[in-house]
Amino acid sequence: MTEELWGKDARELALLISSQEVSSVEVIESHLNRIDEVNPTLNAIVDTLRDRALDEARAADERTAAGASDLGALHGVPVTIKENIDVAGTATTNGAPASAHAIASQDAPAVERLRAAGAIILGRTNLPDMALRVHTYSSLRGLTRNPWHPGLTAGGSSGGEAAALASGMTPLGIGNDIGGSLRSPAHCCGVSSIKPTTGRVPHATVTAPEDGTLSLQMMQVNGVMARRVADLDLGLGLVAGVHHRDPGSVPVPLAFPELPTGVKRVALLAEPPGGATNTEIANIVRQAAKHLATAGYDVEEVTPPDYVTAIELWHQFLFTEIRAMRPLLDQVIGDDGRRFLDGALANEPVLDLTDYIDLFVHRRRVARAWLKFLRTYPVIVSPVWSQPAFPHGWDAETPAQAQAVMELLRPVMPANLLGLPAATTPAGRVAGMPVGVQCMAAPFREDVALSTAAVIEAAVGRFTPVEPFVNAVNDVESSRR
Repeated sequence: MTEELWGKDARELALLISSQEVSSVEVIESHLNRIDEVNPTLNAIVDTLRDRALDEARAADERTAAGASDLGALHGVPVTIKENIDVAGTATTNGAPASAHAIASQDAPAVERLRAAGAIILGRTNLPDMALRVHTYSSLRGLTRNPWHPGLTAGGSSGGEAAALASGMTPLGIGNDIGGSLRSPAHCCGVSSIKPTTGRVPHATVTAPEDGTLSLQMMQVNGVMARRVADLDLGLGLVAGVHHRDPGSVPVPLAFPELPTGVKRVALLAEPPGGATNTEIANIVRQAAKHLATAGYDVEEVTPPDYVTAIELWHQFLFTEIRAMRPLLDQVIGDDGRRFLDGALANEPVLDLTDYIDLFVHRRRVARAWLKFLRTYPVIVSPVWSQPAFPHGWDAETPAQAQAVMELLRPVMPANLLGLPAATTPAGRVAGMPVGVQCMAAPFREDVALSTAAVIEAAVGRFTPVEPFVNAVNDVESSRR
């Protein structure tokens, strides 16, 4: 059984360990062996905490054997953490050489809570410099490859997590998302993720800067990645809730009574406004909606109000701050990252103070319109990206390509701007590559987003783990546009 343990999900592993069918040491060793086998090719896990993990596994097994009654929901189960989230005793590098030795003195709240649930931190996963691309190339750690195809991006910025999950190196991980960074790599690698409501999962760091800019405070969230929606539900329940280190965290229940009307209504957005959508991806999203209809959902193809405006406001909010921070960013990010930002910023408007203030007036108006819409349609089903995964480095080759990347990831932006939860799960393939669908819901209705994603997952079946590159399609351009 040990050889197969790396392919099991977090819930399965927790049950096997608690029932003493397998030991935590066996589980950790199985995943370490898998890392040794596939990570040299993929470069998803950039810091393997081998000795520490084995020591903690032995201690976990001792507690299990002693009949401890307070074993956590992830007792003895390995997890991985993106390298811009603090894990005590390891570097919070943000993927940049300047932070290579920024050793955290304590765990981030989400990591603290996973440990309290018995989880064992197995390693740190890769991200692009300062998490500022949706392609995972770090000037400190190098390139992460997609397990489905060696020439295509794993997405980003949580691309290391997604690639590690998809290839069986970890059953569960923590990443973050300000513009699709949990959802984009899930789409590219065929795994699942939950971007929570702003404030649902606390965030704090002891590495500089401890307090981020306004866009980070309002739009960036930590979230869970896994191969199965049920593991997202489990992981979210463990890391959510108010925390004394995060003044923006809130004590909101994880589930609510069903809405009196409309809980089964779905707004289908197969071809989001604001740009082109790959025809096969649109068809996959429509097929996902058919699965929901079969399960009893009332599906209507309809566009949320001010959809393009929401995308534009996300651009203005984030890129106004990035433009202001460029002198500092240029000191820590690599050449590829600078080229991508140059291209992405090329056509962005320059806002003065009045424009910046007006942005938040418009944001609130759009948020009110969406809340009204979500009372009628409690879940919005759309693509994650409007295009399949692109070749490595394609996003930074020209300004036009950087802008094309911003266009293809437009479906993720409203959830960040408005603080909405969004679950992602794979729903099909284009040219052999996985394609994700996104289920957005009203604030703090992660339960609605996850339950909808679970129906799609049940209908389409299992996508991962995969053996790296076994089913790669050679013509990577054939799937584009």
